[in-house]
Amino acid sequence: MSVAERGPAVARAVSPPVPARRPSPSPAKTVVVIAPLSLTIALGLWGIRRQNTMWGDESVTYQLAHRDLSQIWHTAQHVDLVHALYYAMMHEIFGLFGGGLLTLRLPSVLAMSMAASGVGLLGLRLVGPRAGLLAGLVFPLLPQVQKYAQEGRSYAIVCALVTWATYALLVSVPHRARWRWAVYGSTMLLACLLHEFAVLALVAHGVTLVVSRVPRPVLRAWSVAAAGVVAGLLALAIRSAAQSEQVSWIGGPVRLQYFLVVAVMGVACARAPLAVRGPVRLSALAVPILVLPGLLLLITSLVKPLFVDRYVLYSNLGIALLLGAWMDYFHRRQRSSRTPWIAAVAVLAALVQPSLSLRTPQSRSNDATAIGAAVREEGRPGDGLLYLPGQQRTLTAANPEDTRFLTDLVLAQDPVSSNTLAGTELPARDIAACMLEFDRIVAVRAVGVNSPTNPQEEAKTSTLRRYFREYGTTHVNGARVTVYVRDDGPPPKAGPRANSPGASGGVTR
Repeated sequence: MSVAERGPAVARAVSPPVPARRPSPSPAKTVVVIAPLSLTIALGLWGIRRQNTMWGDESVTYQLAHRDLSQIWHTAQHVDLVHALYYAMMHEIFGLFGGGLLTLRLPSVLAMSMAASGVGLLGLRLVGPRAGLLAGLVFPLLPQVQKYAQEGRSYAIVCALVTWATYALLVSVPHRARWRWAVYGSTMLLACLLHEFAVLALVAHGVTLVVSRVPRPVLRAWSVAAAGVVAGLLALAIRSAAQSEQVSWIGGPVRLQYFLVVAVMGVACARAPLAVRGPVRLSALAVPILVLPGLLLLITSLVKPLFVDRYVLYSNLGIALLLGAWMDYFHRRQRSSRTPWIAAVAVLAALVQPSLSLRTPQSRSNDATAIGAAVREEGRPGDGLLYLPGQQRTLTAANPEDTRFLTDLVLAQDPVSSNTLAGTELPARDIAACMLEFDRIVAVRAVGVNSPTNPQEEAKTSTLRRYFREYGTTHVNGARVTVYVRDDGPPPKAGPRANSPGASGGVTR
């Protein structure tokens, strides 16, 4: 062959290759992402206002997020440092979209929808499309997930971050690229900075890798990422440990039954011969994330009570994955049977009542809106206002109109100027004199909260007991609003009274 004849062939051989097109997402992957996301958004928007009520912790978020960033920072030095980043984030969101009730809760709805998509992708990668879809759809149906998807707190966002960090971990195992491990570490660190107990998911991830017997380079890469997370969290953990009185209200495990039920259910599902796809088995990933964070909190509670179900909300991704994989396995074994569909309908029917009750004001431990309304209704202009204990001042602070015409009689410095949640109160020696200046006092007494034993609280109760008598009490969700009158003062003027909105009891004489 002559040189001229070989020319075109040579030219074709040395021409630059056409870059390959990145494969488009498969229809199955798209469904696994979109379907759980859509269901979670629909459930999150359903009844999101809860009859325009707000519970105590949400009230704290609402109040602090409306302060300046500098005020948030200074307040966090005294109290609630563990939530400072979340308050700062919500401050910016309020600045962009307004500070209403929907703005307070929508970030949690969106975060939980992203978590549901992440659960679906985890199931897809670990087992297959059907298991991923089922897991992603089960996740938003879980009662605990439905509850905290509608809360103006950080737990849903932490859950989403842990879910996607888990997906980043799973993707990093076979590829081992440094940037993937950097994504995993930074996502976990952000979750931990929003709530410190997200670090317990890091322990679960380590157990997953050990049980899966991944190569040593993978373990080393995870160890480096985990060390970076711990190092980034260390300063916050040390500073917030000095604010441990914030969790002094935890007298024992809070809502432990849910954790025990789903843990047993998940372990039972893991005993089935679930499909294996990739170097990490689904049970090796789902069981540790489901069981270990809560178990570690329970063990810690032997020294100091710390177990609260929402602190390990992200463990629900484990039960969702296990249930999705188990249903996939059952479907493969019973292809022609109607049993899976009958079971699915029965489960959905059983979830209707819990789903309805979660969207009522009574589903939360207290109702700050109802408490404030009861104070407004029971109080008269010029009455004194007393909080037992003083930390519960946050329960009526979301709507200043509720206490506008009352005198907070032992308040020395308001919450904003004192950079605290509930302000500072007068010394014990001055409290009795201030209380005796009033013939009527409206007292807000928190229910189910361990009142601190300090001279100020003792001065309040002893003065009430010695110089006042109870005239009437309104029972609301989370508090009792009681009107006290002076024994030697004029009789109170009769007037129309009615139960406050949202009251679980009534007015007793």
